[in-house]
Amino acid sequence: MEEKILIFGHKNPDTDTICSSIVKQILSEKDGKTNVKAVRLGNVNKETQFALDYVGIDAPDLIEKVEEGQKVILVDHNEFNQSADGIENAKIIGVVDHHRICNFQTTDPLYYTAKPYGCTATILYQDFIAKGIEIEKKEAILMASAIISDTLLLKSPTTTKHDEKALGELGRIAEIDINKYGLELLKAGTDLDDFSEKELINMDAKKFETKGVKCVIAQVNTVSIPDVLKRKEKLEAEIKSAITESGLNLFVLAITDILNSNSQIIALGDRTDIIEKSVKLEDNMALLEGVVSRKKQLLPMVENNI
Repeated sequence: MEEKILIFGHKNPDTDTICSSIVKQILSEKDGKTNVKAVRLGNVNKETQFALDYVGIDAPDLIEKVEEGQKVILVDHNEFNQSADGIENAKIIGVVDHHRICNFQTTDPLYYTAKPYGCTATILYQDFIAKGIEIEKKEAILMASAIISDTLLLKSPTTTKHDEKALGELGRIAEIDINKYGLELLKAGTDLDDFSEKELINMDAKKFETKGVKCVIAQVNTVSIPDVLKRKEKLEAEIKSAITESGLNLFVLAITDILNSNSQIIALGDRTDIIEKSVKLEDNMALLEGVVSRKKQLLPMVENNI
């Protein structure tokens, strides 16, 4: 029996990572490639689970690492430090991503699609159109959910005209009210009561290293920043533990208000001076008005100040 090609997104998966992995499998199978399997590298968050429950499908199987020579397709990421353990020795045959290309190298040629869109699912939507493959209701809802999540219902500065067009068409195919469904999806992801402080800081955390500075930027969405800040002392304790365990120089936790499009950050580490080149920290915190995007706003703020 032929070995399956594994399709997966980054660690600490978000809605785009999970939904795009599933959709990439569907697209590949409709295109005649049956030896593919979507998997995941971490737990499914509540927002993503809302989308999966709405469609009525299970989350992909969880894997912890990939074996040497395993054929894989990466979606929604390319940086090895965000990928599966063992990725350096896997055979990467394809990438579909909307992030920068960084610390990425392969021994063989591959299919690589990278576009500066707000969401990986938008690229997959265009792949369906380009190949003339029908988009059915299931994959339409999954792609729409991913776009809503990554662009915060088209409010994020990462949003492009391509995302807007794709979401409009996907909503029509899915037969859903985009605004109504979108708010329900986003609010599902803001229910944080069941999560420990350690889970919160790792829920959507990405590692970066630039010029020798090791950094994590984590993000949680909420409809009430003050409610999350009631746990500030415990959150800071977990952040300090993460800094020690991973040898980090900087850990930034962004608490993002999805209704008012602001973020309160908590920044800790021996390089908080990087943050203070842009904004003054008071009690390790700062309010960043209009900041909702890690990729387009938070990460550049950090890297440009190193």
